[in-house]
Amino acid sequence: MNGTQTLGKAIDILFVLAESRSTLTVSEIAEKVCIPDSTAYRFIQTLIKNGFVERKGRGQIGLGLRIFDLARSLSSQIERELLAIARPIMEELTNQTNETTVLFIRTGTKAICIEHVTSRRLIRLSIENGRVLPLHSGASGKTLLAYESDKIIGELLESIEDDSKKRGLLEQLKDIRNAGHCLTLGEVDTDAFAIAAPIFDTQHRLAASLSVAGPVHRLNEENLPSTIEAVKLAAAQISQKLGAAT
Repeated sequence: MNGTQTLGKAIDILFVLAESRSTLTVSEIAEKVCIPDSTAYRFIQTLIKNGFVERKGRGQIGLGLRIFDLARSLSSQIERELLAIARPIMEELTNQTNETTVLFIRTGTKAICIEHVTSRRLIRLSIENGRVLPLHSGASGKTLLAYESDKIIGELLESIEDDSKKRGLLEQLKDIRNAGHCLTLGEVDTDAFAIAAPIFDTQHRLAASLSVAGPVHRLNEENLPSTIEAVKLAAAQISQKLGAAT
């Protein structure tokens, strides 16, 4: 096994542990990576030495803290890049719509605001960076949820006891994916509307959601279509600048 193959198998072990969302034995890891137990053991010893995996119990192997440090560093790097790209486009979108523009990312089962551009109108929606919202309520959260994996969606649905609400949410998520945007009225803030669209990265993975929000009385049949298109276009521009394929 040459150096490239060795590195590839070590990375495979990390992915297997990440996807299991639990601990595994050496034999289980070896089976999933398609290598002998003895080879898996050597790889695991090297990964343990470097802090990428840890022994979690008798015969159990799990991800180590070093891998989470790398993940946090990568997440911070992506967020900085996203903010630098998104801010001028958000300012332009707010000038175009005269409404507040917000940028949300997913963290666990929540949506968190990482940037906002507030409307200059006297009556306006105001939101601060760091505002946390549920994924299953509001345009920003629902847009983030709609493009997530079935596993993430399933985990959130488990927290909803009402079966009819579960079915309704699943139908909404399907509609969001088909339409490419989400419109909500008064779900998070009474008498406020929000229109959100997804932002994708270079691997076409969901990176964030971009929303325009304001008082519901200012949304009407005349300006609704143009506002939706403006949000979708701005989100697509950010996606393109992040490297997503058009």
